[in-house]
Amino acid sequence: MIKSIDSQHVEDLSVEEVTRQLESSDRGLSTAEAQQRLAQFGRNALEEKKVNPLVRFLSYFWGPIPWMIEVAAILSALDRRWDDFIIILALLIFNAGIGFWQEFKAANALEALKKQLALKARVLRNGHWSEIDATELVPGDVIRLRLGDIIPADAKLIEGAYLAIDQSALTGESLPVNKEPGKVAYSGSIAKQGEMVALVTATGSDTYFGRTARLVAEAGAVSHFQKAVLAIGDYLIYLSLTLVAILMIVQLFRHAPLLNLVQFALILTVASIPVAMPAVLSVTMAVGALALSKMKAIVSKLQSIEEMAGVDILCSDKTGTLTRNQLTLGDPEVFEATDARALVLAGALASRVENNDAIDMAVIGGLQDPGVLDSYTQTGFTPFDPIGKRTEADVRAADGNTFKVTKGAPQVVMELTGLTGEQAERANHLIDELATRGNRTLGVARSDDGHTWRFLGILPLFDPPREDSAETVRQAAEHGIDVKMVTGDNVAIAREIAGQLGLGKQIQPASNLLSDAAEKGHLSSDAAERIESADGFAQVFPEHKYAIVKALQERGHLVAMTGDGVNDAPALKQADVGIAVSGATDAARAAADLILTAPGLSTIVSAVEEARRIFERMNSYAIYRITETIRIMIFVVLAMVVFDFYPITAIMIILLAFFNDVPIMTIAYDNTALAKRPVRWNMHRVITVSTIMGLTGTLGSFLMLYLAVDWLHLSIPKVQTYIFLKMAVAGHMTLFVARSRSWFIQRPYPAPIMIWAAVSTKLAATLLCAFGLGLVTPISWPEIALVWGYSIVWSFVTDIAKVSVYRCFDRTSPRHRGFLHTLGTRVHPQDNP
Repeated sequence: MIKSIDSQHVEDLSVEEVTRQLESSDRGLSTAEAQQRLAQFGRNALEEKKVNPLVRFLSYFWGPIPWMIEVAAILSALDRRWDDFIIILALLIFNAGIGFWQEFKAANALEALKKQLALKARVLRNGHWSEIDATELVPGDVIRLRLGDIIPADAKLIEGAYLAIDQSALTGESLPVNKEPGKVAYSGSIAKQGEMVALVTATGSDTYFGRTARLVAEAGAVSHFQKAVLAIGDYLIYLSLTLVAILMIVQLFRHAPLLNLVQFALILTVASIPVAMPAVLSVTMAVGALALSKMKAIVSKLQSIEEMAGVDILCSDKTGTLTRNQLTLGDPEVFEATDARALVLAGALASRVENNDAIDMAVIGGLQDPGVLDSYTQTGFTPFDPIGKRTEADVRAADGNTFKVTKGAPQVVMELTGLTGEQAERANHLIDELATRGNRTLGVARSDDGHTWRFLGILPLFDPPREDSAETVRQAAEHGIDVKMVTGDNVAIAREIAGQLGLGKQIQPASNLLSDAAEKGHLSSDAAERIESADGFAQVFPEHKYAIVKALQERGHLVAMTGDGVNDAPALKQADVGIAVSGATDAARAAADLILTAPGLSTIVSAVEEARRIFERMNSYAIYRITETIRIMIFVVLAMVVFDFYPITAIMIILLAFFNDVPIMTIAYDNTALAKRPVRWNMHRVITVSTIMGLTGTLGSFLMLYLAVDWLHLSIPKVQTYIFLKMAVAGHMTLFVARSRSWFIQRPYPAPIMIWAAVSTKLAATLLCAFGLGLVTPISWPEIALVWGYSIVWSFVTDIAKVSVYRCFDRTSPRHRGFLHTLGTRVHPQDNP
């Protein structure tokens, strides 16, 4: 059986040996052989494991919470209470459906973004060249690689002069690498110059590209969103189970019917545990993800929205993100040229537009009038090569005169012209000075007789900052985000660009900071502090990015990292928010949480603002849900223990869950204030505020019970309807109170859809209480008006309690950080709850 060959070992084998192992030939494979190998190796693409949608949906019916709902449904069926059975079953299916739908949409978001490594490939099959989908390539195929091609698979170069390949997306090397026959071209890299024939040695996940993508799965940080949901869930579960245990013990001593008691306890527990909380928060994030997509930012992992709201450090690539990734001609330094225009013209004549080379295009772009080139004809051209380190052109002017021009490494051109003395000293000084300012330099020379060369001058080239970068950095600082530049360039270039952008010039060489980690296996505290205080990092290799992110996270920061190449993928996965910039490779996009479709950083600031609004909505819901659980749970259990009757029926508890949790999803569209600083989950504050609000609501429910029993002298069925309507009306009033730290009647006001959802569901609850419909005992309209008035007035009492707690926290917030560190969360004094 044919086996693909590991790309790390291919270069050690001769072309003949590789051809023999792959059972190929200079005529390529036959169509039949290619089909057999396609069946063996699979398509030349990065495949993801997919779970059957039905299996994924059924998984939502398996687990502790679904089990409790299912047992409650079975007990209802055994007792022949079919109305209870149908409503409990509807609650179970609703929770499963919401969870499945949100996970399904999140999974499809990344799938829709993935592209093939290369769309087409030129392959030799049956002795003839043809073009096929790159996904159909197999080991043993013979392919042709040309200028501009994306290398479709790992391949051994077997024929041709040379091929210059841009491997920056794979290895981090900034300049193209020249490959000769016998070398390996890696999948996902780009052919920049030349043309060669190659033999495919590995495809799909067996390539260098594919192995890197597999390694990405090993990296990853635990989501703070998951920690918050677990912390809230644990608190409510322990509280609910404790109260239910007390209720069961007391009622069993009173010889209550066991079947009814167990069913009621199960339903009460299910209603108290935040079953729908993950779904509601997912809907909130999904709506936010849609808003972000309109800002040219695609969210591939929903929980990254919450992480983005708390990011306080952004590690940004320099090239293409902070800068244009487009070489630009600086001010020419004239030596023997008549003037600067003549110097640039000579450099442009030593370039070729068809090659689309970045340096050539920068020099030609420096011409004031590109049309001047029409007066000259290139009769010969020698492209740049790594040995000669210069280009050369034979040129004929419009008047028939011929001459030669060359451009290239300044030292090479200086040696060609024999530049000496003061002129040589001046040239070397300029080269050094321009280098410290982050400029590359080209020497330009001309020969009129083909033998004697004159040094015309020096052309500086630089990658200028994007027009919006400095403003974006300033806005990020205003939002409490520290931008740190990460670049493979040298320290001098990094400092120059950082200074222009207002980042600060404390740029650290990554190798100096991380060398001790390589030796000791961990970072020293001094190195970690220097990483935290640095404005940026230079001479960064792929492995450094991951280490930088890890070090900053260990210092308590939430870190966002931008990247575009395969080599960036592990760092993007480890970062709290990995951001694949515009034009990123598939591997970088697959590892990223946020995928930008527009160049630059300005989109990130907009995304952070939207993320903070989304976080406030999730925070409001968390406070509301805990408050509701405490309000219902403590009241029901204490009322049964003290008064020995059910203050609310099991069917009413289920109906409350529908009336409160179904419309609560409109919180995803709520209006919220924009936090000035990064926001984090402050669980101590969330739980304290919720507990006080819940206890205040419990007191209100007991007063309502007192009015119904001792003042109005109602029967128990009517008392139950009273309590049900009071909890239904007060439910959304609690949400309006919970959504703001200040008085709930102040701005920002709730979104209209949220108000109408509350009104419509409370109207439905009111009509149910007025007419009964066989589910509850009806009460009169004056009694309904009393409940509504009481609930609205009591919401102001709850608001007073809430504002008092927040003011207390504002005075003492620095004391409450220790609890949050146990949740892996770092909190600022100015953070919202």
